[in-house]
Amino acid sequence: MNSSLYPLAAIAVAGACTFATRLVPFAIFGGKREVPETVTRLGKVLPAAIIATLVVYCLKDVSFVSSHHGAPELIAIAVTAALHLWKRSTLLSIGCGTVCYMLLIQHVFI
Repeated sequence: MNSSLYPLAAIAVAGACTFATRLVPFAIFGGKREVPETVTRLGKVLPAAIIATLVVYCLKDVSFVSSHHGAPELIAIAVTAALHLWKRSTLLSIGCGTVCYMLLIQHVFI
């Protein structure tokens, strides 16, 4: 494949897959079919489970016995959680938590 077409092909495939995963639930449940209780329950439980998994993954390599004792990570998690509880905006809380963490590790905890 031509090297200049490869990025376009990759973007097209990623876009098609993303569109398909968004379309399938509407195709299955979009009509007058009732959404099964299992799917409704998973829709309520999975977001919290995914966030918990991401927090554990982010903290797996943090050394709490090193010089900073995991302070930048814990501060960023606290900022993210507080913003989410205050504003209920996932994008805002994750974005601000990421910016907070990057500022802490690059300017405060050098």
